[in-house]
Amino acid sequence: MNLNIIDNQLYIELEWYEQLWAFTINKTFEIPLAHIERVTDEEPLSNWAELRAPGTFLPGVIKAGTYYTKQGKEFWYVTNDKNYLTLELKDEPYKRIIFTLDNHEVWIERINQIKLEREL
Repeated sequence: MNLNIIDNQLYIELEWYEQLWAFTINKTFEIPLAHIERVTDEEPLSNWAELRAPGTFLPGVIKAGTYYTKQGKEFWYVTNDKNYLTLELKDEPYKRIIFTLDNHEVWIERINQIKLEREL
């Protein structure tokens, strides 16, 4: 998974195998930074009442794909129980995008810094 920020847009580009596990044809998510309400590394709540459609779930191994929860439509690509990067969105098809990333803290700081600069 590769992340880039270009012209006030966050680009999340999935590798081919990530697309396969997530059962998605979307290779790239383009999210305007103004549509990111909150970015965090908190462990997102997950429970049995979620509807996976489509996606992959192997407990303790991977949770990937589109999920429908009480919060709304979400996209997950989580492969371990740490290093979460959760984007809470507005005016987007997904309410949240959750994934794990080794350098998640760097991206949280970078996104928050750019958003803060834009507000000033």
